[in-house]
Amino acid sequence: MAYTITSWMELQARSVTFKFRKATADLRRPPFALLLRSSVNNRFRFRMRSFVACCASLRDPDRHERYEMKAIAEAGSDDPGRSGADVRPAPVSVVVPCYRCAATIGDAIASIVDQTVRPAEVLLVDDCSGDETLETLHRIAAAYQPGWIRVIAMPANGGPSRARNTGWRQAQQPYIAFLDADDTWAPRKLELQMAVLEADPTIALIAHPMVVRMRGTELPGLRPPVLTEIVSRRRLLLHNPFPTASVVLRRDLPLRFDESFRRSEDFLLWAQIVLSGYRCARLNQVLAIWNRRADDATGLSDDFAAMRRTNHEARRKLLRQGLLSRPEFEFTRVVSVLRWARRDLVLRLQRQGPYRPGRAESISAR
Repeated sequence: MAYTITSWMELQARSVTFKFRKATADLRRPPFALLLRSSVNNRFRFRMRSFVACCASLRDPDRHERYEMKAIAEAGSDDPGRSGADVRPAPVSVVVPCYRCAATIGDAIASIVDQTVRPAEVLLVDDCSGDETLETLHRIAAAYQPGWIRVIAMPANGGPSRARNTGWRQAQQPYIAFLDADDTWAPRKLELQMAVLEADPTIALIAHPMVVRMRGTELPGLRPPVLTEIVSRRRLLLHNPFPTASVVLRRDLPLRFDESFRRSEDFLLWAQIVLSGYRCARLNQVLAIWNRRADDATGLSDDFAAMRRTNHEARRKLLRQGLLSRPEFEFTRVVSVLRWARRDLVLRLQRQGPYRPGRAESISAR
């Protein structure tokens, strides 16, 4: 699949180069031709060479680690027949940043309680909501055994990065799991992820796919066999394979969320972990849901222009830190442009709705 995608992108890059040369050949005025040749054309050719070089490196299996697949369980049933309260808790601290989420945090906590292997502790970090959220968090915490749910109140609003880092600092377990206040987990999420981490302690981070569903929708069942793959550097260049609510990682990692980012902070951290050489894995099962928001509700990720801008800033930071090479940076830049163009097209088509003939077309059809 990687060979097909990169081959198509290489052909597109060569096609763009040919069209650019053909367009500039029609210019007859020497000043414009000289300007294009000395500045724009050279920069364009440099980026295309970098892009093609990165495509070639992605096709070369000797330059990157191959995907490693491991069977961790035969998923014969979605219900293992046991309750999370009946088994030893997992050595996991669940960090949940909370901001004006009184209406949704109950479902998120319920999905933690329903785990077949419950976490040892849950940390609810109120990011100075200023409404009834903090009272709701204390009320939920009081419904369970003392100490299992801890409520942390931030003195000022600092965004999701600061809230997660605060919970990370106060966590007491060797592993950290992240859950957003409007998302929900499948019952066997922690059970399957901890089975992988126990089988291979060298893994620093493990995640899984997620899907968007209406609130209250049941998750799709497991599809055997349950497999995990080691995520390579080249996989991260194509897209972010680690949804935040799917991630479980080691608490002792030296990296943290960048608090200067309010968007794309998760991608930046996952990229820093992978590109720094830590082993990161991904299960092949959907074990969590992004609950679809109400029509009048919005979040930080709904501002696509800001998301596009911060994604680019995150890649530039990786380049400055030496974690991305220049060819890889140019490659991810082209991939990002194509992805956002596709998203814009899909959203435009969704807003237009189904095709209906106009008045003139209806009259002419008669």
